[in-house]
Amino acid sequence: MKFITVAAFAVGMLSLSSVYAQKTDSVALAQTAATQWLEVVDAGDYAASWDQAGSVFKGMVEKSKWLDAIQGLRSPLGAAKFRKVKSADYKKNIQGAPEGEYVTVQFETTFENKNGAIEVVTPMKDKDGTWRVTGYFVH
Repeated sequence: MKFITVAAFAVGMLSLSSVYAQKTDSVALAQTAATQWLEVVDAGDYAASWDQAGSVFKGMVEKSKWLDAIQGLRSPLGAAKFRKVKSADYKKNIQGAPEGEYVTVQFETTFENKNGAIEVVTPMKDKDGTWRVTGYFVH
C-alpha cells in the first residue's frame, strides 16, 4: 500500500512539475514576443506592429484605427529611454477575451516625456502555437 501511495504521489508531482515547466516556458516565450513587438513600436513602425499582432487583436482593431490610436498614444510620450519587466502573469482566461493562453507582461518604462509609466502588453498563444500581442496599454 505504501508503494502505491508513494508512486501516486510521485506521478502527481511529475505532473505538477510538467505543468509548471510549461507555464514557465510559455511566460518566457510570451515575454520575448512582447519585447520584440515593443521594439517595433519603439521604432515607430506602427503598421508592422499591427501586422505582427495576434489574430484576436486584428479581429478587434482595423489597421487604420490602430495606426491612429497608437500614433496618438505614443507620440506625446516621446522615445522609450528605459524599460524593464515588472511582472509577467500566465492566464487561461481574460475577461472579455476568447479562451486561450495569455501572459500579461507589465513593463516599467521611462519615456522622454513621461517617467514611471507602466506598459501592459498581453501576448496570446495563437492557433499556430506562436505567441503574438493581443493587447497594449500605457498607464
